[in-house]
Amino acid sequence: MTETLVLVGLVVAVFVGFNIGGSNTGVAFGPAVGSRTVSKFGAGVLMGIFALFGGWTVGRRVVTTLGSDLIIGDPFTVAASVVILLFIGLALFVSNLFGIPASTSMTAVGAVAGYGLATDRLAVQLIMEIVSWWLVAPILGFWLSAVVGRYVYDDIASVVAIDRSDGPLVILRRDGVVPVPALGAGTTPRELTGSLLVVAIGCFMAFSAGASNVANAVAPLVGNGSLSMNAGILLAGGAIAIGALTIARRTLETMGNELTELPLTAALVVATVSATLVTVLSLLGIPASFVVIATMSTVGLGWGRETTRERSYPVADPATLAGPTRSGIETVAAGRDSADTSLDVDEPATLYRPVTTARVIFMQNIVPAVATVGAYSVFSYVELAAVM
Repeated sequence: MTETLVLVGLVVAVFVGFNIGGSNTGVAFGPAVGSRTVSKFGAGVLMGIFALFGGWTVGRRVVTTLGSDLIIGDPFTVAASVVILLFIGLALFVSNLFGIPASTSMTAVGAVAGYGLATDRLAVQLIMEIVSWWLVAPILGFWLSAVVGRYVYDDIASVVAIDRSDGPLVILRRDGVVPVPALGAGTTPRELTGSLLVVAIGCFMAFSAGASNVANAVAPLVGNGSLSMNAGILLAGGAIAIGALTIARRTLETMGNELTELPLTAALVVATVSATLVTVLSLLGIPASFVVIATMSTVGLGWGRETTRERSYPVADPATLAGPTRSGIETVAAGRDSADTSLDVDEPATLYRPVTTARVIFMQNIVPAVATVGAYSVFSYVELAAVM
């Protein structure tokens, strides 16, 4: 019986990791694929490598928190681990199916917390610490992005914006004895710099995703001893890589073709702020929500850009507007590199939509709440906790 349950648990863990790879690859490498800097296959390979690296180095702390520290006393039973992983996997499946931007980490913590509440073994102090960070981190993301949007966004855009040329970015010159890398035909230093930065930030996001999300796939199994820490991380990393190379292609297509909704420079700012906060929290052993932090970072960036536009041109007298004076939008655009296709004058309105933001944040919290209540109900009324 136990061996069968362990096998089922491994299958569900792979399913969870598979979905994590499918959903997170598009977020991490959508800008790189959309700008034709890296192929979908290349994005999948990089996602697999750096997610495993993040899980192997930083993610161990999160696995320990989620797999053992949240529950006081004996570790999860095998049956309890399977049920918890099923809640996480089904939540991911539903969120992917309906396009709900749910947080895997919040859902995982919610399922474990529901189990702890039902068995009266929840580490209340630790769960309060985690929840407090869930409140603080999005606020930090908002204000960091707002400062960037207000004061330095245009400077960043002048460096990283990509006006993609045809042909390869880099070629090998074989004039001498040893081949030497050189810029491809039509490639500018600015284009190369921006392209390399896009890929580097995608790799950083993949690292961050692995650090935070490896635990969501295997923590219960590691906590009860069904898997060792190293084996669990390798299993989760492999499953994430499979998802990145298969179902992530659709996500990459969507993200790559919808960059007009989030300009390239804005996407990179949000990614950098969010991935940094998630990595720091993972180092502290806190399961962090990249989705929620990224949402608030996007809103903060849009708000910062909006205040910049308001500051750039005061409300003018109607008589003045009738003359040849340039409009406020033209004032904001003045001095901007015409090749900067990642920045447009309508961007603040695109990024900052209060009603839409409220709806998204509401939906981000529904799935974790359902997982918590569902796990609590199951473990309260079904004697799974005693099954071995």
